[in-house]
Amino acid sequence: MWASAALYIDLRIPWIKHLVGISYAMLVLFLVTRVSGHMHRLLVCAGCFAVVLVWWLQLKPSNNRPWEPDLAEMLWGEIDGNKVTLHNFRYCDYRAEFDYTCQWLTKTLDLSQIRGIDLAITYWGSPYIAHPILGFQFGDHDYVAASIETRKEIGEGYSAILGFFRQYELAYVFAYERDLIRLRTNYRKGEEVYLFHTDAGPEWARELFLDYVMRANKLREHPEWYNALTRNCTTVIFASMADTGRLPPGTSLHNWRIILNGRGDEMLYKGGNFEGNLPFPELKESAHINDAARKADKDPDFSLRIREGRPGFEKRVINGSAPEKR
Repeated sequence: MWASAALYIDLRIPWIKHLVGISYAMLVLFLVTRVSGHMHRLLVCAGCFAVVLVWWLQLKPSNNRPWEPDLAEMLWGEIDGNKVTLHNFRYCDYRAEFDYTCQWLTKTLDLSQIRGIDLAITYWGSPYIAHPILGFQFGDHDYVAASIETRKEIGEGYSAILGFFRQYELAYVFAYERDLIRLRTNYRKGEEVYLFHTDAGPEWARELFLDYVMRANKLREHPEWYNALTRNCTTVIFASMADTGRLPPGTSLHNWRIILNGRGDEMLYKGGNFEGNLPFPELKESAHINDAARKADKDPDFSLRIREGRPGFEKRVINGSAPEKR
């Protein structure tokens, strides 16, 4: 069944993929009926599957496709000591979900000013599936939102089923929060966003930010496939954390809540990774930012306004001082 689906979905020639997918299934059924013995039938199925698997593993991702405008450029960065220059830093000004104008900016950051990390989590249906966005705080008022996404071609939508095949390339998007977060709170229908302040201190935030930039640079030269199970918006974050040698307490690369990532906030809370001295249900309720984001809308201080008065953010670093963090 998987091999038939892979042929049907991942063959790039539209007029032939339907025929090949159906023909494969019919061929396997025909061969199975022509051999006797359970083991021989298993070998027939395994052999046919192996042929398709070898073909499928040879499919190569590409950075040269007709991309949607909001994913037309790829982030890359130059690192020179404490100075990081981000190229193709995105700012999309939305009039509606699919009506927007994108600017691709050059943004220079001072790593000595990095303060910590916030985590935004977006839900759009099942409580078990979500999309995380990290917010790196620089100085008192500047935030860089970082999102790992599928790089979609023009006219292509996201499908969780297609995400298990080789349909989407992986993309790192660095942008202002009033782009990445406001899109989800103000323009997409049915998306709910929760924002948490983590206890990550400047040192770890710096290491994770640099790992993100280096991974984005590598992706620009060597594209990779997105996979809904193994290389998605959450597993790649935890792979970056593992690169720094500092997985958050109470987590592991094999925890089921990394795959069913809608429950990842609860995992991080139980590990003591969120600021805010509240029971988890109360902390999550207070982390819901949709109303605040709609009120802030195009305000240049969007990032500050969605944080105002929220438990945990009273420990946000201002003027270089805050309670000790890991």
